[in-house]
Amino acid sequence: MAVQFILCFNKQGVVRLVRWFDVHSSDPQRSQDAIAQIYRLISSRDHKHQSNFVEFSDSTKLIYRRYAGLYFVMGVDLLDDEPIYLCHIHLFVEVLDAFFGNVCELDIVFNFYKVYMIMDEMFIGGEIQEISKDMLLERLSILDRLD
Repeated sequence: MAVQFILCFNKQGVVRLVRWFDVHSSDPQRSQDAIAQIYRLISSRDHKHQSNFVEFSDSTKLIYRRYAGLYFVMGVDLLDDEPIYLCHIHLFVEVLDAFFGNVCELDIVFNFYKVYMIMDEMFIGGEIQEISKDMLLERLSILDRLD
């Protein structure tokens, strides 16, 4: 089980967070093309009548969830279990919400370094490291005090 990438973009397709754990990070043009393709694929879906899982390539499927005006997307292996990653997206948003106190897009834009800090506490090298919200918030409060 490994996450290949994590993306967050708004309804207009403006990327707010991106973390690549595979080969896309070495080629900026390829990663931009992939992000544009992912946005077109997800934004055109009927969110009321279609699932939050979609096959993206021969080896990748997308698991995504929309919160207010933001899409949180994970690219994972085709054989991985979708609900697990959907739960981790939800946990990530819950931690953001608890850390910032009712998180919004502007919190992500102006405090991106803190959001990446949260992401780094949850995911290392594409592997899920921590699943306890309380432990994450405890560690993050310690790190935030150092700042």
